Amino acid sequence: MAKPKVYIDGQQGTTGLRIRDMLEGREDVELMLIPVEERRNPQVRADFLNQADLAILCLPDDAAAEALKLIENSATRVIDTSTERRIAPGWVYGLPELNRQQREAICSAGRVANTGCYPVGFILAVRPLIEAGLLDADVPLTINAVSGYSGGGRKMIEAYQPEEERIPIRLYSLGSVHKHVAEMREYSLTQTPPLFVPSVNDSFCGMLVSTPIPARYLPGNAVEEIYAIWRGCYGEEPFVKVGPPEDESGIWPTGVFMDQSICNFSNRVDLCAFGSEDQGVVLIGRLDNLGKGASGNAVQCMNLMLGFEETAGLR
Repeated sequence: MAKPKVYIDGQQGTTGLRIRDMLEGREDVELMLIPVEERRNPQVRADFLNQADLAILCLPDDAAAEALKLIENSATRVIDTSTERRIAPGWVYGLPELNRQQREAICSAGRVANTGCYPVGFILAVRPLIEAGLLDADVPLTINAVSGYSGGGRKMIEAYQPEEERIPIRLYSLGSVHKHVAEMREYSLTQTPPLFVPSVNDSFCGMLVSTPIPARYLPGNAVEEIYAIWRGCYGEEPFVKVGPPEDESGIWPTGVFMDQSICNFSNRVDLCAFGSEDQGVVLIGRLDNLGKGASGNAVQCMNLMLGFEETAGLR
């Protein structure tokens, strides 16, 4: 039986390189690699795209739209890791843990829009609480998040590579609406767009997404209820860990220290909650922005679409 052919369009970018690393050692797919000197040749790219059983687009929004126009073979299925199509009609949102129907939708989809990195930590934390009625959908939410610099793509990586030029932390997208806000609102079930404050630090990868919820919006025993709801939703999920944060550093023996890097180079996302009756609760999602936030999640979706074990090739 022929192996399904998988082509990565954008194999030299950060997301594409990580996917390529995940797939190169696998014997159940035929990985199609375009010669480097031909990767900007539209005719050669079109040939690869139309020969593939599954094309994974690891490109900026406009370039991904151009790649889609090159596909004439109706049998070529697509996972698009760019932003533009995540809430577009005709596209299935590529987050298998979203709800009970999402895996089946991904399995049968011809077009899947891979989730964004920041939205994973927010949506998986908030959506079950709204569905369970613990949190009202009209509560205004704020997201404070920090990502490693690989989330900014090649230009940011090059800017951060010289250690003497690294800046510990910087806020960004100030005064503008971040491109992830639309999918955050769409799939978390919130009725208003969250106020999103993203930042980047001098770690290569890793991400913490925190959502503070004031006490007036939650019952007094909220942390216990939140963990119960999450465990009911994600208790059988292979890539979601629910529970108090781990501290492997040993430098905060009497407190809680959220290490940004614990999920790095895996497809895992951690969901944690802590707070008090007086102040409220902070929900935290921790993941690798290139793992469950990009490349790992794309491979998870690929596995579902091609009929493989969902966890194949993933940590």
